[in-house]
Amino acid sequence: MEATATYYYSKVVDLSPEDAEARVREELEEEGFGVLTEIDVTATLKKKLDVDFRPYKILGACNPPYAHKALEAEDKIGTMLPCNVIVQDNGDGRTEIAAVDPVASMQSVENEGLRPIAEEIRDRLRTVIDNV
Repeated sequence: MEATATYYYSKVVDLSPEDAEARVREELEEEGFGVLTEIDVTATLKKKLDVDFRPYKILGACNPPYAHKALEAEDKIGTMLPCNVIVQDNGDGRTEIAAVDPVASMQSVENEGLRPIAEEIRDRLRTVIDNV
């Protein structure tokens, strides 16, 4: 099952969150991304609020050549980097993976030079999700 929204692209897979995350990391690497940041939302909410939350991770992915191009085109674009990819337990034995749509997130930046970069990154992130 696949969904497209205005600000993200997602897919539900028949994998555990751990297996889905491993596959996401492999596919990100295949598309030239590295994971710069990782937020374990489940652990953070437990530690900070003492609440239980379903398995949910945010991976901050970056493709260095495209990040460099974006930074050269717009020096404040770092406020929107890296590209977030989430892996969350659906509660039914399946896992949802989703990635930000950089074209949607960069629409507020009035710089046409960013559009082709954002489109390429969007396409690569969709390939990552489609291949998991």
